[in-house]
Amino acid sequence: MATIHLIGGEKGGVGKSVVARVLAQYMIDSNIPFIGFDTDRSHGALLRFYSDYASPTIVDNYHSLDTIIETAAENPDQRILVDLAAQTHHPLATWIEESGVLELAEELGITLTYWNVMDSGKDCVELLGKLLDYYGSKLNYVLVQNQLRDEDFTLLEFSGVKDRALDLNAKVMKLKRLYTPIMTTIDGNNSSFWAARNRDFDNLNVLGLLDRQRVKMWLNHAYGQLDMLGV
Repeated sequence: MATIHLIGGEKGGVGKSVVARVLAQYMIDSNIPFIGFDTDRSHGALLRFYSDYASPTIVDNYHSLDTIIETAAENPDQRILVDLAAQTHHPLATWIEESGVLELAEELGITLTYWNVMDSGKDCVELLGKLLDYYGSKLNYVLVQNQLRDEDFTLLEFSGVKDRALDLNAKVMKLKRLYTPIMTTIDGNNSSFWAARNRDFDNLNVLGLLDRQRVKMWLNHAYGQLDMLGV
């Protein structure tokens, strides 16, 4: 049956949408069929960069969220990719609890995986602890250590929270930082990562040869991490 990938993390600005975009591009490049849902009403990344694969979802509307489960049940051969906006834990958790989502998913054989995207700060460690307190073993977890600010995740390593997650069979992904001007150009061009790593002759603000090479190297590293996770 289908796997629902929830790309989350309560803190804003940690790169949830970038991870969702990387996952989407990975699935496209790996010929893995998927259907995307975007909960960000203001600037949804999947809707903006991968509009052929995604549709909007209103996170505080039960019927809108119901579509995620219904789509997974009706398309068992496809992955379901959900880009969660910041601070969506409460409405999502309320829907999951009051709708019996976890029980229904188990009955239908649908796997739910929560990709907890985090930077190296203390607040992300504390939020991960709260997530584990709330769901425990009811979800599968991937801890995405996004190196957008630095590579030092010492706070997480010595917090005991990572050990708790690993005891729940959580997996870990490290996402390297992409040179900021490159990401700014990609976003300014409204480009998918495929378009960014290949020369776009129709765009005047094209990435240079070395910048395209940096995108390729960055994606290759991310894909290697995803290969090991077994997406």
